[in-house]
Amino acid sequence: MRPEYVVHTAPEIIKIRRAAHMTAVARDRICSLVHSGMTTKDLDNIAGEVIRSMGGTPAFLNYRGYPGNICISVNDEVVHGIGRHDRFILKGDVVSIDVGVAFEGGIGDTARTVYVGNEEEMPEDIARLLEYTRKSLEAGLAAAHPGGYVQDISRAVEEVAQEAHLGIVREYVGHGCGIRLHEPPDVPNFAQHRKGPKLVPGMVLCVEPMLNLGSHRVYTESDGWTVRTRDGEPSAHFEHMILITENGTEVLTRV
Repeated sequence: MRPEYVVHTAPEIIKIRRAAHMTAVARDRICSLVHSGMTTKDLDNIAGEVIRSMGGTPAFLNYRGYPGNICISVNDEVVHGIGRHDRFILKGDVVSIDVGVAFEGGIGDTARTVYVGNEEEMPEDIARLLEYTRKSLEAGLAAAHPGGYVQDISRAVEEVAQEAHLGIVREYVGHGCGIRLHEPPDVPNFAQHRKGPKLVPGMVLCVEPMLNLGSHRVYTESDGWTVRTRDGEPSAHFEHMILITENGTEVLTRV
């Protein structure tokens, strides 16, 4: 029977903390290298080089058959976009970068969405999408504390998304992470009928709102991986890993 959640040991947490920090540094380096004119395959290759140069291994590569080093999702692609030689990144695109790194028995997982071009020229609706997806993540992190419940995180994310009138992707959610890429529990971005597991010290969770400028509805392309919005509207994705401690919450992927 699948456990409701995982509580990591002190030695595991040391490994997870190191892997998460490495993943955060890799995320920031990769995001800084996104530019107009490159292909998503170019970016995927660069990401693999960045991760390996730090001593890590791309955690997504070959995970359940996934063929890329990282996930690169452009505009109406929500998550799990695969680097392609024929997909060019252009000025005005929004690009979601989801990075996973395995390092010495620990796993890190984090994501950020970037705008390609001068941010002062960013359309208002795109600025709202990115701003409130980021705010919903921060609200979820602030709601996580020992003695609370997964539901507290979910409700906090949902309230910010609803305030901004953004679609909340329902089919894909946050999750436990640590020594495996996906561990229980699920961490939805919308309130459930049940509280979910109690948050206890030693739990490591990925909080990752995926919000759409239009409807919440999505579909998966014929490649079996790339998830897109049904209405063609842009999507954004931000993700942090957190550790529940005796005294509060530690964000493992903030650098």
